[in-house]
Amino acid sequence: MASTKLLKVLSSAVILLISLSGYSLVLQTEPVFAEKPEEAVDESKPLKVTLILQRVYLDGEMSEERIVETIWSMEDFWAKYDEWQLVDMEANKAVFRQEYDDISPLLKANGYFGLSDEGVLTIFNGRPQGSNIIQSFFQIDLGRLESIKRDQLKKGIPIRNKQCYEEVLETFKPYTVIENSEEPG
Repeated sequence: MASTKLLKVLSSAVILLISLSGYSLVLQTEPVFAEKPEEAVDESKPLKVTLILQRVYLDGEMSEERIVETIWSMEDFWAKYDEWQLVDMEANKAVFRQEYDDISPLLKANGYFGLSDEGVLTIFNGRPQGSNIIQSFFQIDLGRLESIKRDQLKKGIPIRNKQCYEEVLETFKPYTVIENSEEPG
């Protein structure tokens, strides 16, 4: 497992270095020199790369952070981002992604469970009345739902953490509308 990860990191590093420097890989036994002295590559200069760091949360939200990274050492660079997955690479730009076992900051700040007009368990940005829908889950059988739970959903159930998110989903899962595949006779 460790050797597979090391191989992945090394091959990604080589690809990134080649891609970002704009040079092609040529296997030679002699050193490569530029035709003109002013075109020689100065390996003591750092490499500047634009990084896009994507964070993907349990609720499907993804945040992106753009930074310009100055790379002095590829080894240090890969060590810094070893918990991230390289998903895209272009000249002087790389996209890394990391999945979080948590809900997004948006949900923690302003997310509410509620019911859509169609009776679907939904997360809203703000209280359910007139707010933007963030994510929809499953149709609720309102006939089986207790009035207390219906009132909670009508007012909106705030989502403050992952535990609350999971508990609400589990609480309302038994009320899912089950499609009846039998034709009436």
